[in-house]
Amino acid sequence: MSARLYLAQRLTAMVLAFAVTVHLVTIVYAVRGGLTAGDILARTTGNVGFLAFYVVFVIAAAIHAPIGLRSVLREWTPWRGRSLDLAMLGVAAVIAALGLRAAYAVYAA
Repeated sequence: MSARLYLAQRLTAMVLAFAVTVHLVTIVYAVRGGLTAGDILARTTGNVGFLAFYVVFVIAAAIHAPIGLRSVLREWTPWRGRSLDLAMLGVAAVIAALGLRAAYAVYAA
């Protein structure tokens, strides 16, 4: 793994550790508070803070996951080279597209 990929994965891991913790704490707080899915959606619709948080979360995941998957595939399979790198770019694009679409859907609901 190149130094840039190593650094990108470590930095996104730090972002994800924070984001996952905030996400899970928020879910537990909301559920324990008796909020329904409709209540939660009503509170998050149009909230720029929630949108910004989840955009950062999604981008970090879209960078982090394909780098790790690339490393696993290189270790466990003979797959190497440009085709692997392009496939991982595709995985990153799918994660980013689906995640950003979901974040925007909650914002715009």
